[in-house]
Amino acid sequence: DTSLAEVNSFSPSMPISPSSMINQYKFEDEPELRDLFITVDDPESHITAIETFITYRVVTKTSRGEFDSSEYEVRRRYQDFLWLKSKLEEAHPTLIIPPLPEKFIMKGMVERFSDEFIETRRKALHKFLNRIADHPTLTFNEDFKIFLTAQAWELSSHKKQGPGLLSRMGQTVRAVASSVRGGVKNRPEMFTEMNDYMETFSQKINVLDKIAHRIYKEEREYFNEMKEYGPIHTLWSASEEDIADSLKGVASCIDKCCKATEKRMAGLSENLLPILHEYVLYSEILMGVLKRRDQIQGELDSRVDALANKKTEKDLFSEEIGKLEDKVECANNALKADWDRWKQNMQRDMRSTFTNVAENNLRYYEECLATWESFLASQTVDLHVEEDSEDRP
Repeated sequence: DTSLAEVNSFSPSMPISPSSMINQYKFEDEPELRDLFITVDDPESHITAIETFITYRVVTKTSRGEFDSSEYEVRRRYQDFLWLKSKLEEAHPTLIIPPLPEKFIMKGMVERFSDEFIETRRKALHKFLNRIADHPTLTFNEDFKIFLTAQAWELSSHKKQGPGLLSRMGQTVRAVASSVRGGVKNRPEMFTEMNDYMETFSQKINVLDKIAHRIYKEEREYFNEMKEYGPIHTLWSASEEDIADSLKGVASCIDKCCKATEKRMAGLSENLLPILHEYVLYSEILMGVLKRRDQIQGELDSRVDALANKKTEKDLFSEEIGKLEDKVECANNALKADWDRWKQNMQRDMRSTFTNVAENNLRYYEECLATWESFLASQTVDLHVEEDSEDRP
């Protein structure tokens, strides 16, 4: 299947040295000078009679004129991030809103409210806000600005306000879903291609995500067994005086390989798994965006059909159709620009992620190989010494 060939567009000249591999890749979409910097850190637990939750410190530094200050510090909980995401979706139904981590972590990975879970979520929330900050349209959203700057009580008050014009537009788009039936008659070919691409991408990224989790699970099982394997050789050496040093050497090698395996597992859980799962969520978001674009198109198609079947109220229908045509054009242009940007980011992330995994694997196997080769060399030297001593009269 070559539909995702672009994802694997590596440089044909692979570098020899693994340590310099990442430096060989030049990405065309290097970020421009930024004027908005956001950090999510300092998670803090809150326990009340009703619930237990975590808040995160969000620090914003900016040189933009629309901000009253150059630096802000607020605390936000996960529900606040959910609110921001929903407001962005309402205001920009055909833009690709970055995904948030799920409310509950995947079963079998880490426990909720454990240090590992909190740190994983903090990183994901940090990436979520910075992806918005780097987006040419979303970064200027008013609700995003309020999220970054308002104190807790101000944000709570803002949430209680009625939906504005953009919010009502988003609700209208969702409402159209109930009135649109079947396929879209006049969907441009490029959006059909996008839809086909995303169906293939969704299938492949979900398979990669499952395989990566299976690899991690098997690696953990191997690590747990290896932790028990080393001490056995140490205990064995106590009862075998003639080969005690060799057994201890084996135990030492196993211990070093065990530490290298733990380091490789950390690389998988911190780099590979989050990226793959983020793009699983992205695939769901993209399918939703394409569906919303079709809903806007469907609304226009239904009005055009109604005009063709009606003799009266032509002026009224013509005016409404003109507005819908503008709305469809805006939706198409927004999605086309966001689509190209998303594909570039996705290809860059995948290239960087798999390159990192390859480098980590190379380092891991080189380290383990060097450990055992060093041990074997020492045993060979000892064997030669013993043979020489036996040959002497």
